[in-house]
Amino acid sequence: MNVAPDDLPIELQAGDLVTRYAEWGEMALRHATVPAGTDMGPVLVGLPGDRCPSPHWGVVFTGAVRVTAADGSETVTRAGEVYHWPAGHTAVMDEDTTFLEIGPVAPMRQFGEHARAQLG
Repeated sequence: MNVAPDDLPIELQAGDLVTRYAEWGEMALRHATVPAGTDMGPVLVGLPGDRCPSPHWGVVFTGAVRVTAADGSETVTRAGEVYHWPAGHTAVMDEDTTFLEIGPVAPMRQFGEHARAQLG
């Protein structure tokens, strides 16, 4: 299966923040365009540990994502880099950022439903 990112169904649109989402078998993918200054911490409140419940594998196309793990360690994934972020993280975008993430359906769906309830 092939699809252009802009052809994925819109999952959430809140101002300049747009996520597109699809479930393919046991994996889900999310293409996100996130404006500078976005802190995902407040959106994650209410999820286990107030952190993202899903591991993600993906690539950052533009900008950068600053991820803080449950142990407090921080990494920055920049445009052109691939990544793995374990479950239990938060994220901040200090610049306009576009990325694609892939992860298991159940926790990816859990995050998406929670984010829509918070921002929708």
